[in-house]
Amino acid sequence: MSRQVKPLQTLEPKHLRFYTCGPTVYSYAHIGNFRSFLTADLIVRTAKAIGWKVTWAANITDVGHLTEDDVADAAGEDKMEKALRSKDGENFNNVWELAEFYTDKFKQDWQRLNLTEPTVRPKATQHVREQILATEELIRKGNAYETPTGVYFKVDSFPAYGKLSGNTQENLRKGVRDVVQDDNKRDSADFALWKKDDKHLMQWYSPFGWGFPGWHIECTVMARTYLGDTLDLHSGGEDNMFPHHECEIAQSEALTGKTFCDHWVHTRWLQVNGEKMSKSSGNFYTVRGLIEKGIDPLAIRYALISGVYGKPYNFTDQGLIDAGGNVERLRRALTASDAALVSGSDGPDELGAVLEPIYEGALDAMCDDLNTSVALAKALEGAKVINRDSEAMSKASAASARDFLHKINALLGIVTSDYDLPAESNEAGPDEARIDGLIEERNAAKKAKNFVRADEIRKLLTDEGIELRDTPEGTTWTRKPTL
Repeated sequence: MSRQVKPLQTLEPKHLRFYTCGPTVYSYAHIGNFRSFLTADLIVRTAKAIGWKVTWAANITDVGHLTEDDVADAAGEDKMEKALRSKDGENFNNVWELAEFYTDKFKQDWQRLNLTEPTVRPKATQHVREQILATEELIRKGNAYETPTGVYFKVDSFPAYGKLSGNTQENLRKGVRDVVQDDNKRDSADFALWKKDDKHLMQWYSPFGWGFPGWHIECTVMARTYLGDTLDLHSGGEDNMFPHHECEIAQSEALTGKTFCDHWVHTRWLQVNGEKMSKSSGNFYTVRGLIEKGIDPLAIRYALISGVYGKPYNFTDQGLIDAGGNVERLRRALTASDAALVSGSDGPDELGAVLEPIYEGALDAMCDDLNTSVALAKALEGAKVINRDSEAMSKASAASARDFLHKINALLGIVTSDYDLPAESNEAGPDEARIDGLIEERNAAKKAKNFVRADEIRKLLTDEGIELRDTPEGTTWTRKPTL
């Protein structure tokens, strides 16, 4: 709200009441959507890491989100209805089936990327009664009015409109943003709380007639139902700031007379290989689409959180490859720690005092406006220490190494999945034993100064999509994704 980094002051000590705008379930969620959800997940993980209780509501929008949604009073078709008429929509008997299908797929992708489960995941269609009651209350208070086409919020009844986005009433009328024209509205800036439409595929009866709720009132009602009149924190994508979040503020504060939320987190735009992600450009990536190509879900997660949330991020092929290699380093450290717990010596703990400040550095970075760049660097620093000492690790050192990796995983979610999931890839995996054998042969060739043979082996594996990395701890390999 202030465009500054400020300490998060919660209403209750060490209890975070947190709302996240979730997906509209008309298709598979893409990696840009999930970058925003990962920001929310990291907030929750960090709060828990410092001992806070978290009540996190992350909604499902399954009605009312219209296609032309970059203005306060959106126009166009409902995204759910439009999806049902698409080619993919032919697989469903009705819009309710479509919504349920994509909700389930979204939850699957959520788990694949190892996001924490929210406290509650409310659906807009489960809270229509509350939305009708809220709309009636806004009419009673003089903040809304009914027309032949719907019920509209009176923007001029809320003087603070625009305090989050800067799109004030004055600026809107000057043309800073285009607004939907409707002859039934008293002011072009007013936005719908209820759309009257007895032909809509998802409709409810209300005192205003058959129809469906506006997109903005849905989140106002769900946030208030599960978190109270005032929230500690609200998150979403950059595109949610206006109109969605601005309208949420207006509705909520008009209803309650209380501050809705002062602390906001908006994740900035994501590009793919330097371009805007679009189907026409061939760079439109869904989570499941990448996984079906054999890409490690945790590598996708690592890549998406590599850039700090408050800046635009360029998701690249090479960045995804690098992320896979880094996840593998962390996993090797965990494997080495597990092995040393069984077969290590009974010597002293030589890692605990080294790893503890590294973890604290990662935690401090996350507490400082989610500085994931530093936190990930600290995670890799710890993995390097563990892998370097893996062969001589005592059981005590192994216990400290495991503790470090488990805390890093709880904080960042990049070592192992919190879910018991089936194998993801539809493609046959590489022959690991053969690759390891070729790496041993290459290492022997390099030791014998037979660099021709060493280069031949590297090229052979590269042509097969296997990338080698020579590190101080030895040679590692990752499967290069084919995007």
